[in-house]
Formats: sequence, C-alpha cells, structure tokens
Amino acid sequence: MIVWVNGAFGSGKTTLVEELRRRRPEALVFDPEQIGYVLREVVDVPTGNFQDLPLWRRQVGSMAAGLVEEYGRTVFTPMTLVRPDYADEIFGMLRAAGITVHHFYLDVPAKTLTRRIDARDLVPGDPARNEAVKAWCKARVAECAVAAKALPEDTVRLDGERPVAELATEVLRRLEA
Repeated sequence: MIVWVNGAFGSGKTTLVEELRRRRPEALVFDPEQIGYVLREVVDVPTGNFQDLPLWRRQVGSMAAGLVEEYGRTVFTPMTLVRPDYADEIFGMLRAAGITVHHFYLDVPAKTLTRRIDARDLVPGDPARNEAVKAWCKARVAECAVAAKALPEDTVRLDGERPVAELATEVLRRLEA
C-alpha cells in the first residue's frame, strides 16, 4: 500500500512520515521530489514546477508502484499535490496497478505555515538560495489552501497543528481499520 501524506509546504509531511517510519521500520519512504530534482538536471521546466511535467507524474506513479511490487512493503510518501488532476492521475495509475492508496492531508493555517517555513533552513550554506526557496514555498500557501477544497473524496484530513505522535497514531489506526 501507499500512504501519501499531502499538505502545504511547512505542514509537517516529512516529520509525520519520519514518525510513521520510526514506528514501522519495515516500510519504505519515497520522496517524489527527488524525481523532480533529477528531471530539472536533464530537461527544462518551463513553469518552474516539475509537477507540471507529465514525465514527472508518470515516473512518480511508476516508481511508487514498483516499490510496492518489488519489495512488498508499505510505502510512505510525503509530497504536496496541489492540482487535483495530478493527484487523480498519479493515484489512478497506482490503483490501476492494484495498489491501495491512503491519502492524508495535513490541514494547517496559513499563519502557522508561514512561521514554520521562515524557521527552516532549506538550503544550508546558501542564504540567498534559502530565501528564494522560502519565498517560493510561501507563495504557494494560498494555492494549497484553495486546492485543499478539491481533494479526492477519500482523503483523510488531519489537523496538522496536533503533535506528530498523535497524528502518527491516528494514521496507523486508520490503516488498520
């Protein structure tokens, strides 16, 4: 199965996945952002957002499915998916491969997201790039809030301001149900 943890930048996706992995060490963690970084090295990304590349979406679906099929383990995936059509495309590929997808969305107020993003060091050792990445993330907060209203019906919304231990317990409880 795939456990996809979605939410705006700064919502706590990676932190939650790290806690889930601590509790389920046999699980794999797959960060689709890595595929985006590879694609940026190979091709131009006209919009600046690698998710707009159809190849990124195909590769993400293929890699996630391959991890489940090859290793037979749960895959935890922390990744912001803002566009519902992109989520439908990726999740549709996974379901067509017979893989169960559990989609969780961390709901966090904009002020909290901005505070969290400002507190992070996203590009250590490169202050100018760090500030540029923070600005990019903060510029997406409103977009993520709008997108949150159009999430797939089976999405489980979680209060991303709750302690990570509580969130992990809730996710695992829902997976076992």
